Amino acid sequence: SVNIVAFGNERDGFSEDNQQPSLIWSYLGRSALISQIDSSLSASHVGNPVFTEYQACVFGNVRLVVHDCPVWDIFDSDWYTSRSLIGGADIIVIKYSVNDKTSFQEIKDSYVPMIKKALNHCSVPVIISAIGARKNGVPCTCPLCTSDRRSCVTTSEGVQLAKELGATYLELHTLNDFYIQKYFGGVLEYFMIQSLNQKSSEKMKKRKKTQKCHRVQPPHLEQPEKMPILRGEASHYDADLHNLLCCCQCADVAFYPEDLSTVVEAHKIILCSVSHLFMLLFEVKSPTDIRDASIVRTAQSLFAVEAGAAFPPAPRGVPPCVPPVRVVVKDSIFCSCLPDILHFIYSGTSQ
Repeated sequence: SVNIVAFGNERDGFSEDNQQPSLIWSYLGRSALISQIDSSLSASHVGNPVFTEYQACVFGNVRLVVHDCPVWDIFDSDWYTSRSLIGGADIIVIKYSVNDKTSFQEIKDSYVPMIKKALNHCSVPVIISAIGARKNGVPCTCPLCTSDRRSCVTTSEGVQLAKELGATYLELHTLNDFYIQKYFGGVLEYFMIQSLNQKSSEKMKKRKKTQKCHRVQPPHLEQPEKMPILRGEASHYDADLHNLLCCCQCADVAFYPEDLSTVVEAHKIILCSVSHLFMLLFEVKSPTDIRDASIVRTAQSLFAVEAGAAFPPAPRGVPPCVPPVRVVVKDSIFCSCLPDILHFIYSGTSQ
């Protein structure tokens, strides 16, 4: 089964047509995947009049349960019920009218933090649906109409709200076939499939674990005396390579800015292993070996290998007999980024 919980009212309260169907009911009635809608549950639930419950079949034989809560007061009046609804949800839909700024602000300030708190330990996909066409009329500016209830909710405000919840943002200008079936329905059904796949995977893992527990165990045989047992050890190659950079062990390259104020240490063998540019810089390869002329130009424009007379003493840990190759970084911006670049070279995407 798939459980969907929808919060919010798509009507702005100022429209003359307040009999328009809700977003969820429109989807259930228009989607080609939905069958056998239980109309007996289309009225408000007896025990909880603040939300409406729908049941239907989707993808042929999958049970779909929808709790539509148009009134946000459920969080104020019955926190236990609202929390249990969120806890049992596979998908959450938050809907609002783009022409009701006050309701949107109340959602953002009061109820979204509650949803974030309830979703703190679970990853449930959230869809934020901004519904309606924005009215371009200029709001009244007289002292009696200082409220911004008639001002519109902008797209950027909706996108920012979606970012706070890690949600998918949709704008539905009207509840017609395109916006309901193709746009909203397409995203909703994608998350339905993801939820079913996850549940199927968890069910399969649980079944395999159960079968493993009931499997007949082979008899325990005593091991011959003094027989060595070899066990694998987890690799710590990544950590060792990262520590090589952080601790500057055996560093044989020192990068300096033009004012010689700081030093960044590294290792020739690692730098040369990742780029022909460093091979050229440290004379592992000559310009004639490098077919790409842009590499030669880049090396000449970014770096200059200098004699050590004008430089500060060699870094600690480097034997006096093996002075590091001192390299001046000509570009100040590149020089400021160099520690991060080296960090990536040594650690890659694992860090």
